[in-house]
Amino acid sequence: MIETHEYEGIIQIKMSRELNGSPVYWVAAYLVDGLLIDTGCSDTSGELASFLTWKNLRMAVNTHYHEDHIGGNHDIMQKFGIDVFAHPDTVPLIAQKPTLYPYQEIAWGYPVPTTVRPISGSIHTALHEFHIIETPGHCAGHIALMEMTKGWCFTGDIFARGNPKFIRPEENIGEIIKSCRLILREAGERLVLFTSVGKIIEDGRNALTSFIEYISNLAEKVQAMARNARTIEEIINDEFGGEHDFAKFTDAQFSTRNLVRSLLEMKLQ
Repeated sequence: MIETHEYEGIIQIKMSRELNGSPVYWVAAYLVDGLLIDTGCSDTSGELASFLTWKNLRMAVNTHYHEDHIGGNHDIMQKFGIDVFAHPDTVPLIAQKPTLYPYQEIAWGYPVPTTVRPISGSIHTALHEFHIIETPGHCAGHIALMEMTKGWCFTGDIFARGNPKFIRPEENIGEIIKSCRLILREAGERLVLFTSVGKIIEDGRNALTSFIEYISNLAEKVQAMARNARTIEEIINDEFGGEHDFAKFTDAQFSTRNLVRSLLEMKLQ
């Protein structure tokens, strides 16, 4: 299923596999001046390709290699003959079949491997220049796209929630904070965040600043608890009220334990 919304000439395309008439998990792509940023999951790839007919699609960028961001690559490349770009480190990952957990198969499905082109520096459309910002932390090879004159930043998965309660095992919360600080340094006074979970945040500066403060304070508190000989289980229970329900549904891939582990490893400033 697909839902679309428009903001300042940008078309947000929210996509989800449908189960019993309801969305399983929304993920958003963005179409601006012929450039598609991310392509959603494989289950909605046909709907996406149909929607893009007559939309003057010229190229696409994957912010990273995860299956819910590259799933439409194959169909749009076949239908429109366009190039898709991604960080050089992710090009070989997008070209091979991934190993997925059952929850990933249910929510997003297996993407068809595709050959994409490496990107760096910036990418141009007829009306806009998008600077490519390397934003590691969510995964290797993650990028954000920033249109400086408009104050737009397409964040991929580097920022989705202001107060996360769980993360994946490969995520590094300290690197995520560094990437958010980099976005703040690179941006002008105006900063609108276009997130992959479908939120468009008009006061992006405040959102990122608050997120950085929240995580920094949380890391300081968690590390203090650890110095006082509190176990990870005790920290999870005392600070978060127990493990998040997402851990049950995702084979513990999304878990509070992963967040606490990463907070304990984070270098405080």
